[in-house]
Amino acid sequence: MTTRFWEIDFARGLAITGMILFHFIWNLNYFGYTNFNLYSGLLGIFQKTIAITFLLLVGIGLTLSANGREHYEFWFLKRGLFIFGLGMLITAFTFLFFKEGLIFFGVLHLIGASIILAIPFAKHIYASIVTGLTIIAAGLYLQTLTFDFPYLLWLGFFYPTTTFDYYPILPWFGVILIGTAFGNLLYKNGKRIIELKYYNSIISKLGKYSLLIYFIHQPILFGLLMLLSYIK
Repeated sequence: MTTRFWEIDFARGLAITGMILFHFIWNLNYFGYTNFNLYSGLLGIFQKTIAITFLLLVGIGLTLSANGREHYEFWFLKRGLFIFGLGMLITAFTFLFFKEGLIFFGVLHLIGASIILAIPFAKHIYASIVTGLTIIAAGLYLQTLTFDFPYLLWLGFFYPTTTFDYYPILPWFGVILIGTAFGNLLYKNGKRIIELKYYNSIISKLGKYSLLIYFIHQPILFGLLMLLSYIK
């Protein structure tokens, strides 16, 4: 059984709260209530900080799962397929209702695929660091290029298109691998290297259900603002 650490739940709670706030602002833009530049300036930094934090925590969580389960590889496979399946549900939803912003490889697709890809790295610090940094560097380089074929978009070979959510393997899987390195450093063999006094808060409770909250919060926010636009 994997041990829960309140500080990780707390960090997840902060990240998911920030993500809800960012998506609320995104929805305001979508419905024409505001006209913020979401991906540059302070909002751009805020969005990238949330994403990086969330994915680092995914990596840390994977190390705890690997150290807390005897046959973690099978659990990784099941968990990865489950989360990737949630991503495909979002793909289907956007295909039916928002084809102009079809989500073909968003953050849930990335996390699902990354959990499976992380199986060989989950207990290895140096392999995670070297591979993670290499993937990040390759992904950042690919972002400077544009390709004339769409079938490797998921990997990071950008093809001009419009999508509401895009997190390709390169560079973002690298961030998750850096998280696994941190996890193995900070929670050696699944145990804290530094003892922390327990702190309970609503933020930690949100963190415990971060996947569920991530999956349902945007449809709720979007639906409420859509309803408001009809009332107007």
